[in-house]
Amino acid sequence: MKVGVILPSLAVQRRDKLTLAEAARHAEDVGLDSVWHGDHLAVGMPTVDCTIALAVAATATSRIAIGASVFIPAIRPLVWAAKQLASLQLVSGGRLLLGVGSGGGPAQWAAAGVPFDERGRRTETALRLFPGLLTGEDTTVAGFYPTVEVPPLWVGNASEVAIDRAARLGNGWFPSLITPARLAAGRSRLNTLASAAGRPVPAVTIGASGALGSADGTPTRAELAAGIAGAYQHAARDAADIPITGEPAEAAERIAEYAADHLVIGLSGPGWRTQIDLLAEVRDLL
Repeated sequence: MKVGVILPSLAVQRRDKLTLAEAARHAEDVGLDSVWHGDHLAVGMPTVDCTIALAVAATATSRIAIGASVFIPAIRPLVWAAKQLASLQLVSGGRLLLGVGSGGGPAQWAAAGVPFDERGRRTETALRLFPGLLTGEDTTVAGFYPTVEVPPLWVGNASEVAIDRAARLGNGWFPSLITPARLAAGRSRLNTLASAAGRPVPAVTIGASGALGSADGTPTRAELAAGIAGAYQHAARDAADIPITGEPAEAAERIAEYAADHLVIGLSGPGWRTQIDLLAEVRDLL
């Protein structure tokens, strides 16, 4: 299983006196497979634009994959979004991994001037047209920008609609904050739908949350579960099964239950660099 990490937020960067470039290099130096950044327009706190953050990570590293977790194409003009992604694929030397979703609350879509109820249709259109747009096929981008290899398109969310999109249009399925049991059920549906569509079964990547080790100030599993239940309206029983915590051996055992192709985790707790060092130990045990 490949293991990636969400790059630190602005608050964590300030706390740990850490830049995005330094964080990405550290993740690469300890042997992780990927670094990721979310895509939000307006969430009530300062955030860095996803494509700019990933460009920083790409130019600061040479091997590690850079990933969007997850990119929201439907909130942008489609050709502009394709230009941003083609640029990222170019400057990273073909290391882009592209999670695609349609999330964010109505206020974020209103701020972008895009009707909230059009997000599903616009996302489907993006998934269909991105391969052609990114390779310069019959688009206005052709002739102005270098043709790039199309990055893998991983469809975010655990809903049945998202699984259907992944089976028909994606190279991967990318649910987040999901229990091993729900992932197994979703994988079964994904396999059935992909087979019916005559397509290869998409790869499965999970988005996780956790805190590693036992240093003072490290959140407990119960504390993380309470946060997940409150923020994402998960049932308490499900939320308790989601956080990845403990020493590396315990965390690796929990992660192995998912049997996924790639794990992307957002880490809490004191010392982002220390958390990344522990995550590298987890990866070596998988």
